[in-house]
Amino acid sequence: MDQPTGRRRFLKNLTALGALASLPAAAQGVNWPTKPVRFIVPFPPGGTTDPLARLVGARLTATLGQQFIVDNRPGASGSLGAGIAAKSTPDGYTFLFVFDTHAVNPTLIPNLPFDTVKDLAPVMLISTAPNAIVTNVSKPYKNFGDVVKAAKAKPDTVTLGSIGSGSLGHLTMTLVQQAGGFKIVHIPYKGGGPMTVDALGGQVELAIGTVALLSPHVKGGKLRALAVTGDKRSQAMPDVPALAEQGFPGFSALGWWGIFAPAGTPKPVLDKFHAELTKIFNQPDLRKQLTEQLGMDLAVSSPEALQKFLVGEIARWGKVVRENNIRSE
Repeated sequence: MDQPTGRRRFLKNLTALGALASLPAAAQGVNWPTKPVRFIVPFPPGGTTDPLARLVGARLTATLGQQFIVDNRPGASGSLGAGIAAKSTPDGYTFLFVFDTHAVNPTLIPNLPFDTVKDLAPVMLISTAPNAIVTNVSKPYKNFGDVVKAAKAKPDTVTLGSIGSGSLGHLTMTLVQQAGGFKIVHIPYKGGGPMTVDALGGQVELAIGTVALLSPHVKGGKLRALAVTGDKRSQAMPDVPALAEQGFPGFSALGWWGIFAPAGTPKPVLDKFHAELTKIFNQPDLRKQLTEQLGMDLAVSSPEALQKFLVGEIARWGKVVRENNIRSE
């Protein structure tokens, strides 16, 4: 064998070895998962994001034969867990479930140690849902118009609880006050639990939170729902008019849930994961559970649609945070 021929063969074999070395990442689109998968939930157990991730994980475990394990990493309005996910190895074995705070944090929290748009790859916008505005049944408000009248008659006397400063409920009511020309007193709580306790006890006149959080107490007769914040009624509260029906035409502010992966996760993995998620969210019993119990409107979007949605939400709520000088607690 002459020297040039031997060298060509060596280089050809070297190229083949390089191709083989890259196969595991590409082939994971077929073989993935081959070990347990971690779902980072950047909130404590409870709420809405945690049970959603557990529902999805249980169904994927059953269909794909590997454990999908929820890893709760609460803190800093969800940004702590998001940062952990952003810095995780992009091998297809770490994913992040987020709530609407994910789009507020880039403006609300200075110097985040990751780029919300660039360091996380979009997988799917799962669903959206309006917040509900409620009052204790002992209070005089029968609809949201009554709140506006009371607040205009005596500014800064009506109190409203939210799950925290800079939460979607807080920002939504900031926009509503500006649109309606009235002022109320915002009381931030450290989560939905303490806020709901005070609403049930009548210590705060109004509360705003997810339909999933508040509807059981409305159905139980302790709280009265005055409005939902979407441009249409919620399937979980069909008798409650939207703000758009009560003097705020076209107004819509929605909570949302989505899934991301560390940037650089192999596309074949993301494609397979997306396909499996689509199958799960099209199961009739799960759709019914999410829509009727959690008040979600399922989106089951493409990755591209989630990225576009995220960028739009960051711009919208970032403007509200900056213009109103809102700070995290």
